Amino acid sequence: MASMSEQPPHTPAEEPAWKRRAVERSTQAAKRRAEERVDRFLDAARAVVAEKGTTDFTVQEVVDRSRQSLRSFYQHFDGKHELLLALFEDAMATTAVRLRAAAAGQHDPRERLRCVVRELFESVRPSPAGARRPLFADFAPRLLVSHPRATGAAVAPVVAVFAALTAELEPTGVLRTGVDPRRVAELTVRTVLFAAQPGGRDGEAPLTADEVWDFCAHGLLRG
Repeated sequence: MASMSEQPPHTPAEEPAWKRRAVERSTQAAKRRAEERVDRFLDAARAVVAEKGTTDFTVQEVVDRSRQSLRSFYQHFDGKHELLLALFEDAMATTAVRLRAAAAGQHDPRERLRCVVRELFESVRPSPAGARRPLFADFAPRLLVSHPRATGAAVAPVVAVFAALTAELEPTGVLRTGVDPRRVAELTVRTVLFAAQPGGRDGEAPLTADEVWDFCAHGLLRG
């Protein structure tokens, strides 16, 4: 007769399928509610930034506009910086989709790259009517200095578009020797993002998309 120490370990009964389904349904519902609350905060923040023309706003202003609670806000964001970072990441993801669509309309690989440089420039520069885009003019430069890793993660979708288009040029022989598509994509994206913002001497004409493309092309292409 086997001793007590030789008895097989007790195997707990498998969790009933109905219980797994119930827990999963509850978790999915909670996730949807959280996503809806986050979207409302982001929409409210976009509206406040658009109205004020600056990222100089308070968390309370966003909470009031969203018609949610301050407690709910801090359940989803650490503070204003994380909210702005979310807006910037969302803007970059949306921009990447738009760049792919713009590139798809061009047949020549070089024209595809030129097209997305121009499209990115026009997307982030002040509007022709003079309206600022404070997320790019105010927040993005500060983010690059204070949180370079976060900047890299935020612009990654756009960099991926540029890297893919640059890689398409390799078989054509027009790329400079030793060009790494990923590295030059990062350089190009950062150049375009910040060249699009106002600067220079008083009275000096702002940079144009064509000037920025010419500058980037000289670093990428032969002749």
